[in-house]
Amino acid sequence: MARHKGRGWHGRLLAAALGVTAVAAATSMWTAQADTAGGRQPQARVSEPDARPQDRTVAKVAADIAHASDRGARGVNITIDDGPDPVWTPQVLRLLKDKGVKATFCMVGTQAQAHPDLVKEVVAAGHRLCNHTVSHDTTMDTKSEAYQSQQILDAERMITEASGGVRPQYYRAPGGAFTPYSRQLAASRGMRPLGWNVDSKDFERPGADTMVATVKSEISNGPTVLFHDAGGDRSQTLAALREILPWLKQQGYSFGFPVR
Repeated sequence: MARHKGRGWHGRLLAAALGVTAVAAATSMWTAQADTAGGRQPQARVSEPDARPQDRTVAKVAADIAHASDRGARGVNITIDDGPDPVWTPQVLRLLKDKGVKATFCMVGTQAQAHPDLVKEVVAAGHRLCNHTVSHDTTMDTKSEAYQSQQILDAERMITEASGGVRPQYYRAPGGAFTPYSRQLAASRGMRPLGWNVDSKDFERPGADTMVATVKSEISNGPTVLFHDAGGDRSQTLAALREILPWLKQQGYSFGFPVR
């Protein structure tokens, strides 16, 4: 899973997030690499997650990285990262409604906290929530367990509060920077680690036609497709979705959610 996202916007977001909640002191360093599309994981010591007391209402889920769809072999999972954004998320929601498609929104904690109305709209429309950390630090896998815990658990709280009590069902590491520790921690909180099979490359704004061609050529790699609704101008993303969603239906695919 490549680290494909620009750092400028996320750097500013990280600085803002540090003003919201203090980062715990570093205790140990991880060098585990990001997961691949096939879900291979580095072998490393996995300590017990240093998390808040376990909520008895939370059912643990598998800690391996999910790529499959709950709709089976002809299912497709549309995933939307980095929002919610007041300009682009409403437009994405309208488009998904028009096309009759449900998606999984991987939200950054500070964005969810700033725009709780949009989080509630996502939930009300029948989409699912995913934890994308507090500040989208793509170097998560090089940081201490305390830092990883703060990023994951604080984002879980922010998203849950913004939604009015609906918990995120998945955890996606920024840029794919999973570690064995972060996967186990997320799973212990009921959030299945979530990967992707097809990167639309919309963050690079290569043009809608290029994004569509990428999805068409790579959908055979697996069902989980990555798009974004924040981080700058997402007009190309909207144009690509308008074309690719009907095409996927014409090819006999149905839209579902990642397995949990």
